[in-house]
Amino acid sequence: MNLSIDPGASAPPYEQLRAQIAAQARSGELPVGHRLPTVRALAGELGLAANTVAKAYRTLEADGVVETRGRHGTFVAAARDAAAREGAAAARAYVERVSRLGLDRDAALEHVAEAIRAVYG
Repeated sequence: MNLSIDPGASAPPYEQLRAQIAAQARSGELPVGHRLPTVRALAGELGLAANTVAKAYRTLEADGVVETRGRHGTFVAAARDAAAREGAAAARAYVERVSRLGLDRDAALEHVAEAIRAVYG
């Protein structure tokens, strides 16, 4: 697992860590079932506070990228499947909401296109 934190970056350390682990899980660099280091071990390795690593792990777990198996540790979950499910659920929630607001299909699609440009460039 190759991780680095840039103290001068605009993103906070926990977000840098979360993004790197998520990207490595999605790419397969971290395979499903791979055991991640303990919070304390990774914090020591990266020179971070344990709470920073714990926050990244909690966010990754909420996103379905990792799963915690109690005292056995934290493992990479089937992130692609979880991301696809969550993306589909978010899309459905968005469409239901804009429909209730009375926006037509074209307006809904334009809002999505604008959001994509804003986030992805």
